[in-house]
Formats: sequence, structure tokens, C-alpha cells
Amino acid sequence: MSAIMVSKKVLRKWEKLPGKNTFCCDGRVMMARQKGVFYLTLFLIVGTCALFFAFECPYLAVHLSPAIPVFAIVLFFFVMATLLRTSFSDPGVLPRALPDEATFIEMEIEAANGNVPAGQRPPPRIRNVQINNQIVKLKYCYTCKIFRPPRASHCGICDNCVERFDHHCPWVGNCVGKRNYRYFYLFTLSLSLLTIYIFTFDIVHVVLRSVDSGFVNTLKDTPGTVLEVVVCFFTLWSVVGLTGFHTYLVSLNQTTNEDIKGSWSGKNRVQNPYSHRNIMKNCCEVLCGPMHPSALDRRGELIELALAPVPIPASKNNKENPQTTKTTAPLIPNEHTPDDVKSSIAPETEGDVEEKLSPLENKPPPSEPPTPPPADPAETTTVMEEAF
Repeated sequence: MSAIMVSKKVLRKWEKLPGKNTFCCDGRVMMARQKGVFYLTLFLIVGTCALFFAFECPYLAVHLSPAIPVFAIVLFFFVMATLLRTSFSDPGVLPRALPDEATFIEMEIEAANGNVPAGQRPPPRIRNVQINNQIVKLKYCYTCKIFRPPRASHCGICDNCVERFDHHCPWVGNCVGKRNYRYFYLFTLSLSLLTIYIFTFDIVHVVLRSVDSGFVNTLKDTPGTVLEVVVCFFTLWSVVGLTGFHTYLVSLNQTTNEDIKGSWSGKNRVQNPYSHRNIMKNCCEVLCGPMHPSALDRRGELIELALAPVPIPASKNNKENPQTTKTTAPLIPNEHTPDDVKSSIAPETEGDVEEKLSPLENKPPPSEPPTPPPADPAETTTVMEEAF
């Protein structure tokens, strides 16, 4: 016999979250699944700075100023801090609708649209809200089962709706949204400064050494410097260009997604309702605004009930008593018969039957009792008289 035992298992909410994200450190670190380019970013930054600290800083600290390596170290740690903060934080993922909420939204949509004739395409699922005296459309997400807030969009790589979605950046291994955009902008800005700083002092280092030993001999003596110059030269244009583009977006209080789609371009005759028409106010709102808490509650607890069968030991009263009688034949068809009983119930052969019948055939037939002689009438009369 067995019984069913209900056990409680405590889980974290991040273990049951849908989407294509990976979590580490008990849900504190949140990233996208494609992290290969992020590791390349780390390798380029750490490798280039390591070469700079090993080859250029000792010479520049002696011949120019010891503040050069100190400032480089501070700038390096600031770049790494902003990079990790951008990569490991929640960009503003919106939770998906629960089954009851999704059913209620579907009922509202059906009631608003009415009965759609067969073969006719249903109207788009859109809601209109007014922001700064301007109508903004809220689109319905068929994956998350929600009407997305203004400026939110669904990321196809992470499979989540992100609030104030800017873009998905593979270099940081995460989406860039409302909760980590300021760190992303500071990362690009500080990385541009660090790249320019290293590239400049690499050139200074080569020039100073060339005065004493010549340009060709300097390149032979410092191969690390040559590698740094090549990496910084090709990195400088992309990083500085990206920083300039996002500076332009911050000044307009606009996102990359909105700029690519042309949401607030002059062609549509629609003005950006989120812009304050002032560069300083826009920069302060984007970079210095309040940090909103995460809507996911990744480290919240969930209780999961698990059913498991538990065997129950049989009691002493239920134990079967040993049988004292020996079964000579199976009571149930096809039942196995013990070997010690098989001999007693074996079928008799023809020879056995003849042996049993032979004594009976040789035995003489029983003799009949002798017949008494007929009685004399005179004696019979005398006996009757005596009896009377």
C-alpha cells in the first residue's frame, strides 16, 4: 500500500520567467543568451589596457608624469563598471499577463470589436492614450498578451517586451531600455575617452622613443605599442561615432527604435510628445531621472506543490498465517502444483491398473452357505407345543 504526500518546494520567480534570458547569482544577474560578442568586448578592453599598462605606462610615468597611469586606471575601472552595470541589469522587462488577465483582455477586445464576419480581417488591436495633448497608440503584444506602454517594444532576441526600448546591443549582451540606458550612454562615452587617451599616449610614446633610437628601432622594441595603435585606430571611429549618435538622441529625448522607424519625423507631422524642447531638460530627464524599480521581482519566492507516493508498511494483523494443510491439487486452473504433491496425483498407467486387478481375479469366489435339510412335521409340532 502507498499514500500520496504533498511536499512544498520554494522557488525563485526568475526560475519560472518566460523569455530567452539567462540568470546568475540567484537571479541578481540578468543577460541575454547570446553572450559571445560580450566576451569579445571584455577581451578587447582588458587586453588593450593590459598592454598599455605593461609597455607605455612605466616609460611615460618616468619621462612625463606619474599621473598618466593613475588617470588611465581610474578611467579603465569606470568603463568596466558601466559595462557590467549595463550588461547585468534588468533593462525594463515587462511581465507577461497571467492566464486570467489574458482572458479578460481578450473579452474586452471582442466586446469592443463586435462580431467580425467570416472571411473578414479583424481590426488591429490598438488603444489610444493622450500624452501632452497628443494621441499615442498602444499596440497589443500577441506574445506577452498585454497592451504595451508608450515607447515599449518587443525584443525578438530576448523575447520580452522592454519599457522605453532603445535597441538590443550584442556588444553588452543585453537589451538597452529604460532601466539601463544611462549606464549604456556613460559606457560609450567613457570608452571613447579611454580609446582616445590610449591612442594619444601610444603616439607620444613612439615619438619620444624615436628621438633617441629611431622610428624603425622603436617599432621593433615595442611590438605591444604597435598592436595597441592598430586596435585603437579601428575601434576609435565606431565608438566615437556611436557616442555622438546617442548624444544626439539624448538631446532630443528620443530612442534608437523611434529614430529608425521615424515615429516623430516631420513627414508624419507628429511632434515628439516626450521632448521638453530644451536640450538641458531632455538630458536631465534621460540621464538624471529617477531609477524605477524592476517590474519582475526576480528574487521573489514561489511555492510549488509536489506529489510523491509514500509506501506504508503492512501491520502485523494483516500478515497471512502459514498454511498447515497440504494442497493435493490446484484449486484454481493453471495454478502451479507443488512437486511433493505431483507424485500423489499422477495419472495411473495401464500396468498399475492390471496389478491392482490381478489379486481380485485369482481370489476364489465365495462359497454359498449349505441348505438346511427339510424339518420333520412331528418335530415341528412338538416344538410349537413346548413353546405354547
